[in-house]
Amino acid sequence: MTQRYRFFVVYALLIVAALYLHNHEESAVPTSRPLNEIPMQQGAWVMTGETRFSEQVLAVLNPSDYLYRVYHDAEGRQVAFYLGYHNGGKETGSIHSPKHCLPGGGWFELSEKKMALPVGEKAVRLVCSVYQNGDAKEMFLYWFQVKGKTLNDEYSLKLAEVTNSILHGRRDSAFVRISIPFEEDDEAAFEAGRRFIEEFYPEIRSVLPM
Repeated sequence: MTQRYRFFVVYALLIVAALYLHNHEESAVPTSRPLNEIPMQQGAWVMTGETRFSEQVLAVLNPSDYLYRVYHDAEGRQVAFYLGYHNGGKETGSIHSPKHCLPGGGWFELSEKKMALPVGEKAVRLVCSVYQNGDAKEMFLYWFQVKGKTLNDEYSLKLAEVTNSILHGRRDSAFVRISIPFEEDDEAAFEAGRRFIEEFYPEIRSVLPM
């Protein structure tokens, strides 16, 4: 039985290796639609600002395309929206985890939890974290997206990238982050982020490749 088990393990590894060798040529995968086709106004949210990063910032983030916008609702609640797309080609880099970037910018983490946020008939697996920098507090709702799937941890992201590289010859991925500044009411901040995701997730999903 042991010898048969070892045989199957070796056989499975050989199949995986063969699949990898057959598909290892990875190519850049374009977005389904330009990112800037995400609406400037959706539901109660209206875009009030859009930023293009400096060359120094882009050299660090290294996305193949990105969008960074600020939206407000009718009640004056502000939400900053970042979508970074990495097409998997040679010219693009890997996604930087907020767990590394935010502390480097002077933010320290107050709380973090992972959840599945219902959006229509789907659920967005995301991280809800609160950071503080001096007197400023912000709530960050973020996730990684690979071939239509939302992921809320770095290990799942790496596993998805490796699996897609082996099986499909592609390593494209996206990072989505919604940040909401607040003072005391974290529940209101989360509700604003939830409403924003509910309105925009179908649009985000539609611009990213499946």
